[in-house]
Amino acid sequence: MFIFTPFARSCRRATLVAGVGLALLASGCSDEGKGPVVVSVLGDKDDFAKPLLHLPDPGAKLILEATAQGLVAFDASGEILPALAQRWIVEDDGRSYIFRLRRAFWANGARVTAPDVARMLMARIESLRRLDPDGPLDVVQSVVPMTGEVIEIRLTAPRPYVLQMLAQPQMAVLSRDGGTGPYRRATRGNASYLTPVDRTSGDDPDEPPSPSQTLVLRAERAALAIIRFRERDAALVLGGRFTDLPLLVPAGVDRNSVRVDPVNGLLGLAVTGQGKLLDDPAIRAAINMSIDRSQLPALFPLGGWATSERLLPDQMDLGRAPTDPDWAGLPLDQRRAQAGASVARWRADNGAPPPLRIALPRGPGATLLFGMLRRDLATIGLPVRRVALTAEADLRLVDEVAAYDSALWYLGRIGCARKIHCSDAADAQLHAASLAPTMDERVARIAEAEAQMVGHNGYIPLGAPVRWSLVSKRLTGFQLSARARHPLNHLLRTTN
Repeated sequence: MFIFTPFARSCRRATLVAGVGLALLASGCSDEGKGPVVVSVLGDKDDFAKPLLHLPDPGAKLILEATAQGLVAFDASGEILPALAQRWIVEDDGRSYIFRLRRAFWANGARVTAPDVARMLMARIESLRRLDPDGPLDVVQSVVPMTGEVIEIRLTAPRPYVLQMLAQPQMAVLSRDGGTGPYRRATRGNASYLTPVDRTSGDDPDEPPSPSQTLVLRAERAALAIIRFRERDAALVLGGRFTDLPLLVPAGVDRNSVRVDPVNGLLGLAVTGQGKLLDDPAIRAAINMSIDRSQLPALFPLGGWATSERLLPDQMDLGRAPTDPDWAGLPLDQRRAQAGASVARWRADNGAPPPLRIALPRGPGATLLFGMLRRDLATIGLPVRRVALTAEADLRLVDEVAAYDSALWYLGRIGCARKIHCSDAADAQLHAASLAPTMDERVARIAEAEAQMVGHNGYIPLGAPVRWSLVSKRLTGFQLSARARHPLNHLLRTTN
């Protein structure tokens, strides 16, 4: 019987990668025939090189999902399924989650053990709680290895959405050398070559996988990815946002290839600037009420996409309908008249306001959005200028899909921990909600926080996020996802 030592496994992996490379050279990387499946994700090479530092970029999410599993994962339809954990039970009225790990190995051949996983998960949870202090992980007391293959996550109180949080890409378990699959990654030039790990044994397959089982993954600019797809040199493009939608029509992409995910989340402007202008509640409200959201569908024509003046898309666990801003029922001209009067009063007391710096990503869609914002804010006497997302800004675009369907995700994403112009009273209500002894009180505290955040105008909603993909007819496993999550090992099933 052959015993797999780490050295033997490493040698074997090198042989497999070499075999895959030869197969790719023989088959080519076209979307045609039985060659490898070529995938483009919109982004840049840093998304692959340092994915944890580049979340929530789509390339960072995708490479983590492909090479480093968490305890659980989302399937193509957004449901929770086993990943590094082969099964789990929930005990003590939702205060204890016990996971049994499957047989898995690190990239260097060492066996994955419960102490390793527990230590890494607790460090990741503590990191996430600094940004989302009142989310589902706020009550994690400990992550404890019970045996070499079993860990327990202990909570001080039951929380829904714990599994959804554990399925996020940032909860992937990985060592310095990489993760546990479902793919191994080898880099050649500007592309990553992904080969599958045998899930039943936690090992690399005995023979090099066929070309159609191999993925060639690139992070690249939208224009290049779209042309690659149009020329049938790629089977799938992932990570599309509103910023690059205007490129599709002039590129001549078949409209039947465009798939738009039915996502919820935040697409809007967070107030991040400091100073006398934005510290004035009337000015923040003036900015919010002056924007003509009815222009957006013409800029980004998508079936089923809707704009919104609300912070939350629906009731979820709020206990009532989401709060509308005070001015929601007014016609646009009346709203702008009120907003203009607020700006005029500020100008009379303080002089001409400085230009508002609006941080937006690159892309023609963002240019269209900036043009709209510049026109709208000019109608009330506020000048603006565009800056990069990495620059200091007064208003910064937020474009994120909700990780779980709770008011807490939305409120936490634009709360004080994110360095957004926030309501201290609302933040106190969220903290009180996490300590509430009953569910009724918890819901009431969350509802009060939501109303106070809407009144504070620290976030200016525009609508739901936009997430689109380009999908070849070759791929029969692609499904639309309410989380915009398309794990490659579940979705890339070919008809060849």
